[in-house]
Amino acid sequence: MQGIGSIGWRRLCGIAVCSVSLLLASPVPARAEPDVPVPPNELISDDGEGRLSAADRDLVVKVRLAGLWEIPAGEMAQQKSPDPRIRKIGREIAAQHQVLDALDRAAAKKLGIVVPKTPNSDQQGWLAEMRDADGARFDEIYIDRLRAAHGKIFPAIGTVRATTRNDTVRKLAQQANQFVVTHMTLLESSGIVDFAALPTAPNPAAASWSAPATAARPLAGADRTATSTTNLPVALLALAAGLGIGVFATLRTAGRRRRPDHGRR
Repeated sequence: MQGIGSIGWRRLCGIAVCSVSLLLASPVPARAEPDVPVPPNELISDDGEGRLSAADRDLVVKVRLAGLWEIPAGEMAQQKSPDPRIRKIGREIAAQHQVLDALDRAAAKKLGIVVPKTPNSDQQGWLAEMRDADGARFDEIYIDRLRAAHGKIFPAIGTVRATTRNDTVRKLAQQANQFVVTHMTLLESSGIVDFAALPTAPNPAAASWSAPATAARPLAGADRTATSTTNLPVALLALAAGLGIGVFATLRTAGRRRRPDHGRR
């Protein structure tokens, strides 16, 4: 047998090129929309541990109220809308709210929070509007009322998720956030959301932003991160070169071991 031939050299070069390409690629691969990662809710404990704030209790009540009127609203959309898109949106939102409502009631029971059994007066008024409307007018009311309601609860969920001390509320807030973002997207896919009628965001505070107290500790670590990021290409090239040399040495040694000793008979 011969040593490394032309085919072997081509394979070796191919290995080296692939190694450099993979090592220089971004360590965090881009994800297409269908593969957007879902927050791992199972990593959050659900023991009811931690102090409950007024905002925590209010969120549990509001999530319950949302289901009490959006489920019947979605059922009306399936019955009254002439548009198949709206009927599908109503069916999906109503079904998802049934799941979220079950999660919310379980959390309320664990935390000893009393939740309502009927929609509040505003929500009953919105349902009455839908019952009195038909055709395209029903579609407008259904989409606009639900989109406005989701826009109000969305920032409240984010605030509680970021600040709560209670693990059960934290998990519920994270789950509710995923539902609300999905519902807003479904409602906007109808193409009839009146964005101009939505309330505008408040102006940013005039005072300059200040970092939380806990952010003062890792300054040295931040400097090290910046330095390591700057030197990353050099480290990757060195690693690629080492890999190539290792492969070459392995193949060369293997070739020598396979070469017969022509001096022996």
